[in-house]
Amino acid sequence: MGRPNAYMLDETNGANALTIAVGHSLDTLNHVLGEFADLSAVSDLRRPLITIEETGEQIVKTAADQIAVIGTLTSGATASVHVREAVAGGIGFLWEINGTDGTLRITADAPFPGIFPLAVWGAHGPGEPAELAVPAALIQKWPALIDLEGAPAYNVGRAYAAFAADIDNGSHTTPDFADAVRRHEVIAAIERSAACGERVKT
Repeated sequence: MGRPNAYMLDETNGANALTIAVGHSLDTLNHVLGEFADLSAVSDLRRPLITIEETGEQIVKTAADQIAVIGTLTSGATASVHVREAVAGGIGFLWEINGTDGTLRITADAPFPGIFPLAVWGAHGPGEPAELAVPAALIQKWPALIDLEGAPAYNVGRAYAAFAADIDNGSHTTPDFADAVRRHEVIAAIERSAACGERVKT
């Protein structure tokens, strides 16, 4: 790990895989499919010593690097999330929604679906999903950002543009403080469940 990110190794600093990677992934899942009504969680620390890139120094890590959550959404659907750090190879972000009539698969190169470009695949019935094109209306909605397409700044820019439009129009299409509080309530429920080993209400 690079020295500027070493603060994330200490769980007491509050910036770690649970609060960042899990938090943002839950945000996406819950925005699309609804909130968790209850959940069970496991967290583990599999790599307790981390080497600092610039110096070779080894630092003790106290923040969990494996977090798994399974629970029931308010709709009654079952959902599971597994975030893990320092994986060699594989897909950075993989989300599969298996419905009655088909499957959606969403992927990205890193575990931050709100920042990195997403690829969306879909299939009706039991067939293998095929990549779906992004609707032109979504790309054309913010023409000033077209030059950023494919870069992490593109999705961030779209979020800020949508936030500005909400302020101008009095609408509510972007998350607000209440949404942030709800996310942290779910993170707290994950911590409780992982600590006690039981299913908890969120």
